[in-house]
Amino acid sequence: MNCITHLFETKKQGILSLYFTAGYPHLNDTVEILRTLQAKGIDMAEIGIPFSDPMADGPVIQDAATRALRNGMSLRLLFQQLKDIRKEVTLPLILMGYLNPIMRYGFEAFCRSCSEVGVNGMIIPDLPFADYLADYKEVADRYGLKIIMLITPETSEERIREIDAHTSGFIYMVSSAAITGAQQSFDEQKQAYFRRINGMNLKNPRLVGFGISNKATLEAASGNSSGAIIGSKFVSLLGAEANPAAALDRLLALLKE
Repeated sequence: MNCITHLFETKKQGILSLYFTAGYPHLNDTVEILRTLQAKGIDMAEIGIPFSDPMADGPVIQDAATRALRNGMSLRLLFQQLKDIRKEVTLPLILMGYLNPIMRYGFEAFCRSCSEVGVNGMIIPDLPFADYLADYKEVADRYGLKIIMLITPETSEERIREIDAHTSGFIYMVSSAAITGAQQSFDEQKQAYFRRINGMNLKNPRLVGFGISNKATLEAASGNSSGAIIGSKFVSLLGAEANPAAALDRLLALLKE
């Protein structure tokens, strides 16, 4: 069974997934960060593939991607770093990246490498859903990989139900149509969106991402979904703190305040 499926079958609420950019703040931090996430009880890890034009990301993750590329991170190096990760880490692992570096690597080669190192799925924000169905789904399915699709407050009910019918794992609920970045609270409009999607009774579980950085946003996101994804806040703390453990301890403290 795919690790993502197993997680959502065994834990229905309160799932916490953290995003970080591979190669940031230091080139060889990937394995240490993953070890730390597992040791501290995080449920799932989303590993960002740095790209020069991350259109869905705000300044924190843009800066992390730029620094990771300057450090020498590449997709090929990332797979080398992950080649023995399953000897130590059992968390579901998702790669998040844009089409350009993945297509340069070759999509089937990318899926093969994911399968070889134990990656369970991928998020490709700029992959159109029609293209996913026509050209990518069959290849990913062949390698046992989940392609996680994003929805926003502007996504139509028809498209949401189509995504729900043709994907598995979970649906990534973007909290707003804006770019990534920490927020202090979610207004009533965003919370109404969370409730509306929850009321659709989709077959796939959902995680809410973009803007979660404290107890208030975490509780608002988790109240109408299976849990939350935190990216920008964790990435900023990785840059500010002495090591991944200190960064994660600080984040977990903020989520309780």
